[in-house]
Amino acid sequence: MTHRKTPGAAPVVAPAATTAVMPPEDDLSLQVTRRPRPGRWLAVLAAALFAVWLAYTVIVNPNLHWDIVAKYQFDGVILKGLGVTIQLTLVSMALGIVIGVLVAVMQLSDSPVLRLTAGAYTWFFRGTPLLVQLIFWFNLALLFPVISIGVPFDGPKLISWQSNQVITGFVAALLGLSINEGAYMAEIVRAGIQSVDPGQREAGASIGMSNRQILSRIILPQAMRVIIPPFGNQFISMLKTTSLVSVIAGADLMTVSQHLYLANFEVVALLLVASLWYLVLTTIASIGQHAVERRYSPGAAPPLRRRVLTNLVPRRDRKEATA
Repeated sequence: MTHRKTPGAAPVVAPAATTAVMPPEDDLSLQVTRRPRPGRWLAVLAAALFAVWLAYTVIVNPNLHWDIVAKYQFDGVILKGLGVTIQLTLVSMALGIVIGVLVAVMQLSDSPVLRLTAGAYTWFFRGTPLLVQLIFWFNLALLFPVISIGVPFDGPKLISWQSNQVITGFVAALLGLSINEGAYMAEIVRAGIQSVDPGQREAGASIGMSNRQILSRIILPQAMRVIIPPFGNQFISMLKTTSLVSVIAGADLMTVSQHLYLANFEVVALLLVASLWYLVLTTIASIGQHAVERRYSPGAAPPLRRRVLTNLVPRRDRKEATA
């Protein structure tokens, strides 16, 4: 916009730009003062006093018999039961994962028969108590005295076993724990698969990948971010759930602890021995869970995406790209 000069008129002078005078830096600094919270400090003090009192009461209690705890903490019988507990946990979780993945895929299948079968499985084994299932498997011989393989409907049998010889306490515990865990893992895996964008499946199908390749190379690697946290919780829960095996004499940590305190009547001391070992196992499992969760956390998304994209690209194209 231009200003025309009027003859005889005084020239218009634009006002000079004024620079704001900023106050000194010290005047801008704000002194933040925390509000006093006496209630919080009183709660912390009360909690600390309670913790100290509880620790002191437990340590100096003469009825705990700490000498018995120290004697049996690394006893050979206890360590053997500890090994059985770890073995039950690892094998049951491995079988539960396999069953869970299969049942989850059946639940997401287009076949109504497969969906109905998978739904009935999860409904039954999640709806009945695990203790009842363990006792049932241990007493399977009452229903099937002989386990055989052959032609069904009273046909010829190729091989057969006595149920009492096959279904031991350990085998019954393994069956009960793994089948029950498979029902819970099926829901966890199904939720993880459904969390993946359907476009990922369409992208894999567009380049000619089979359903198995899409599931193993694209869907499951991305679903792990949703599956890992509840899986870790299930693993820690399984470590403690194995104590139920004591009702069928599964030779686990709780079973051998019971046998010992029934012999020497040191009930509290032997229960404390078992509790300390369970705490050690769950602590180690918790550390491993946090490490795996960090691996599949959102911060690890770029390498995860690169791996998925690598699975999407055929090997021939990858060789050409790297040549």
